[in-house]
Amino acid sequence: MPDRATYRTLLLASLGRQHLLQDAAGAGTTIYQQPAWHSVEAGHEPQRLMDANRRQRDLVVCAHATPATGENLCAAWVERAFDRLGICSISGNAPELYHSWCHETDTRRMLVGMIVATPSHPYGSGGRAWGHVGLYVGDEQIMDCVAGKVRTLPCELWLSAYGVMAEVRWGWLGGIALDELG
Repeated sequence: MPDRATYRTLLLASLGRQHLLQDAAGAGTTIYQQPAWHSVEAGHEPQRLMDANRRQRDLVVCAHATPATGENLCAAWVERAFDRLGICSISGNAPELYHSWCHETDTRRMLVGMIVATPSHPYGSGGRAWGHVGLYVGDEQIMDCVAGKVRTLPCELWLSAYGVMAEVRWGWLGGIALDELG
């Protein structure tokens, strides 16, 4: 698995090839005035899986057991993972989930089981209109479903790749704070 510096270099090169960077060096911002790279700074690390409670860890298990959904159905995959847990049945597309439930931007407050979303992104036919949503599964990893495949990506890479057009935010689906359920 590549290290953070390699991921950063590869992503910035890709954004440059797609003409999504404000400057040629790619050090600053995207053409949408968003940071080109979203670092998780020391002291701002998200919750580790081993620090999560039983309900949070159960959701991660449910996410791993949830089969992939079809093209542009990332929100359906997240919702099915929560349905498997049996405590939340919320539906909507990524922008609806983003605006309704995602209000956090400090990675210190990113907890296992939170949804992580953006209302729009520049990839694929549905990205601008339908955004993207995934699930924070601990240890600076985000799971999502893209093009009919479930994957797990490093947090910094996910936040940077999907934060090109709009600020990525996170929160509890349905306002149900799993960290308080025990």
